[in-house]
Parts: sequence; structure tokens; C-alpha cells
Amino acid sequence: MCVKTFYFVLSFLLFHRCTPNENWWKNGIIYQVYPRSFKDSNNDGNGDLAGVIDKLPYLKSTGVDCVWLSPIMKSPQVDAGYDISDYYAIDKMYGNMNDFKELIGKAHELGLKIMLDFVPNHTSDQHRWFKESEKGNAKFKDFYVWRNAKKKGSPPNNWLSVFGGSAWQWSKKRKQFYLHQFAKEQPDLNFRNPAVRDEMKKVLVYYLDLGVDAFRIDAVKFLFEDEQFRDEPRSSDPNATPASHAYLDHIYTNNLPETFALLSEWRQLVDEYSETQGGPSRILVSEVYDDLYNTLQYYGTPERIGVHFTFNFFFITNLKQDISRAHDIARIVYTWQNALPAGKVTNWVIGNHDNHRVPTRLGAKNIDGFNMLLLLLPGVAVTYNGEEFGQDDGDVPFEQGKDPAAKDRATFNLLSRDFERTPMQWDDSTNAGFNEGAKPWLPVG
Repeated sequence: MCVKTFYFVLSFLLFHRCTPNENWWKNGIIYQVYPRSFKDSNNDGNGDLAGVIDKLPYLKSTGVDCVWLSPIMKSPQVDAGYDISDYYAIDKMYGNMNDFKELIGKAHELGLKIMLDFVPNHTSDQHRWFKESEKGNAKFKDFYVWRNAKKKGSPPNNWLSVFGGSAWQWSKKRKQFYLHQFAKEQPDLNFRNPAVRDEMKKVLVYYLDLGVDAFRIDAVKFLFEDEQFRDEPRSSDPNATPASHAYLDHIYTNNLPETFALLSEWRQLVDEYSETQGGPSRILVSEVYDDLYNTLQYYGTPERIGVHFTFNFFFITNLKQDISRAHDIARIVYTWQNALPAGKVTNWVIGNHDNHRVPTRLGAKNIDGFNMLLLLLPGVAVTYNGEEFGQDDGDVPFEQGKDPAAKDRATFNLLSRDFERTPMQWDDSTNAGFNEGAKPWLPVG
């Protein structure tokens, strides 16, 4: 298909996807911005909020409806900002709260919505809550998941971290283990504590008051764990190694009923806020990598309201270059649509910061086709910065890698997410237009 034809079809589809303001999200296009790699306005090697503000007219010109920002809150950056040390501050790498307010205001002037990454499962171990909890401060003592050691000082059970190895870390200060389902610097919050649930509601309301239109809830299936802390059984994966997360069947750490009840509380909060404050609907979106049954549970039931929609990752997880064919794409579409609960809004995701880019994953010759498919299908379209012009994965040597998921040279190419997080390639100038020449935090290409 020639380029002119492609852009004509693209423009036609974008025009016909317009929806009333209050229901902007039901057929909207959500564009993920990875702020550190998007646009560096002050030439320090890191993208920032001023860079995003500068590119808002570009984003508007592409026809997107909503700009989704990966984490921008204060963080030691052990896991790319998913280790938050202060929910009420912007990380200085990106600017400050005034910059964020300016971004929201200018986005709204252009008719763009802002979606914020909301990371409730865990904080940074540098968060004040954790420091006080580790010291045994009565107010924060049960803010996190603490357990005594078993005999001979071994961890409380066999639970494994997503990043590999035990999900338990010993605290010399408290003389107990704390749970971390991701990095050891990311202790899990204890949502069985009403005070923790109250704090997270305050965070949501704070950003709603600032004008945030949507929240992408990170790692949502990990929010609750089995109260009895039972060992998890071996998974059916014959190739999983004992230290890898895939080695166990996570029946006691994923998708617990309490998680859905909590999401229902958050959904009610957001809906009530929209109703009382007026204006466009504010929405919640969940991030869940799981099978079809578990993924669709997050939409809720007739008795229990769920999120507005949960990301449909099956174009990412179920398609392989040189293996998948047209009937595989059709199977994903029909299977999802037929299983979708009645009256719920569908969505399609082709890329994000955790998976290889479309040209790398599915072939450069197919990028236009997948972009068109994304826009032709009903419901919400979700894309990642750079996919609109076919940016490929970057080349990142092990020595320059940042991702805690890839801990050693042997697993780097397999596990690292750095490749899809390299800077946006705006043009053919220095550092591809990302900045004016300073060394980027990751290589450009």
C-alpha cells in the first residue's frame, strides 16, 4: 500500500472515531509517552515534562485523544519510576508540579486528555511510609507485608519475584522479611490495612483535582496475597528454572477476590468524582498480563463494577514474526470480542514500554498494517510513542542497560526492556532530535 493511501485511510479513520466529550474514551486513541525517552528540553540526557509540553501540538496533529504518561512521580529510579518515594511530588528529572500543571492545562486547551500511571502495589523502599514501617512506628507498622522467618532464618514461603528469586527480603532493622513481588527496592503495600486503602484514595483524588482524566493502574493483579501465606504449586511450564517467576503457579499472589473488591471501590470513587465535578468522564484502566478469563474479570460483573476497561495485550503476547498468519490475528479478534462481557468497551494494544516494538516483534514491513488494524477495530486504540512512524528497538549494550529485570549478561538480551525504551527518533539531526547533543540516558538507536 502506498504512503499516500495509508495516510488518507488513517486520516479518515481518525475523523470518524471522534466521540462526544463525556464518552471520549469509548472510541479514543491513547498514546503512551515514555517521558524519559520522549523529548529532552534542557539537554541533560533525560526527557522531561517541558519536552512533552513542547510536543503537544505534534500529538494533537496525529489525532490522538489521550496522552498516557509513564511514571513521573518522585523516585530513586531503580525500576524506571515504578518505585515511587513520594506520590505527591514530581521527580526532579522531569521538572516539578508546576510543570505538570502546565502540561495538563495546555493539553486540555488542545482537547487532549491526560492519563497518569498509578502505581499502588508497591512503593520505593525510600518512601517515608516504608522507612517508618521498618522502624516499627505504630502508625505505619502494617503498611507493608511483613512476616517472621521460618526455622533457620529462611523466607516465610516459596513465593517468587517477577524479576526472579525469592519475593522476600530480610530487614536487619525490623528482624522480619518484607514482601516484594518486583525488585527488593519495591516493597509491597498491605491493602488489608484500611489506612493504606485510604492513602491510595487520597492520591487518586489529589490528581483528579489537578485535572488528570484517566489512570492506568500498574501491576493490578498483585495487590492482594493469600492471608495464610501458603506455598504456591509448581507451574506447568517445563522450561522454567526454579528461580524464575514462571516456575510457580501464582494462585496465592495473583487475581485474588479482594483485588476486584478494591478496584470496585476505586471505580466508584472516580465515577462519583465525575458526576459531582462534571465535565468529561474520568476513567480507570487496568494493566493485566494473564489468560483471557483472568483478564476479563477486571471488567467486573453484574454484581460488582470493575474498571472502565482492562488492556487487551493479546496482539503482543500471542503473535510472533514469521510464525503468525492472518488467521491468528482473526482468532485473537474474534476470541476477545466473543468473550467480552455485554455492554463493555473493547480495546486493542499493539505496543508499550515493556515489550519489543512492533517492527522488531512483528516485522518492519507490517507496521503500517498493524497501525491501520488498530484504528479499524472497534473500541479504544492504544499505541506507544514512535510506533506511528515505525521506530524499531534500539541497540543497547549490556554495559549501558538500566532494567532491573535483566540482572546479568546471560539474560540481558532475553529479559531487558531497555531496547524498546530508547529515545524517540524525531528527525535526522544530532541524537535524532531527542536533544541538542548531551549523551542520552540510553543510546538513541
